[in-house]
Amino acid sequence: MEMITLKDIPVNPASLTFYHQQVLRIKKRVFPHDDLCDRIARAKQFMDNFYSGPIDLDSMAEEACFSKFHFIRLFKKNYGRTPYQYLTEVRMAAAKELLQSGMPVSEVCASVGFDSVSSFTGLFKKITGTTPFVFQKKKRSGQKRQF
Repeated sequence: MEMITLKDIPVNPASLTFYHQQVLRIKKRVFPHDDLCDRIARAKQFMDNFYSGPIDLDSMAEEACFSKFHFIRLFKKNYGRTPYQYLTEVRMAAAKELLQSGMPVSEVCASVGFDSVSSFTGLFKKITGTTPFVFQKKKRSGQKRQF
C-alpha cells in the first residue's frame, strides 16, 4: 500500500469543520508563526482523510517538518489531545457508524485502520464500555424497536 503524504492534501477552507475554523481563528492570537499551525492543521486533515490506512507518527512528523516530539506538543496545544488520541477518536467514530450499518466486526476492524481484531475490540471496549459485537447488537435491536 502506497503511503500518502501530507503534501498530497490541499487544505480547502470549504471542507473545514466549524471547530477547525474556530481553531484557525484562535491560532492567530496564540501562535505568531502561521506556518507552524498550517502544518499541524494539514496533519489533522491528513488523519481525517486517511484514518483507515497505516498512519505512522514518525512519517507524519517528518512530512510536517517537525521532530515527533515537537509535533506532538504543537498538535496537543492546538487540539487539546495528542495525535494518537485524536486518530483513535476518528477511528472509533467511523467504527461505530460501520457497526451500526451491520458490517461484520472483522471488516470494521480492517476498515478503520486496525491490524488485529483483538486490539480493536479491546480499545473499543475501553472507550465505549462494551465490545463491538454487543454495541452492534444493541444498536440493531434498538433500530428494530423504533419501527
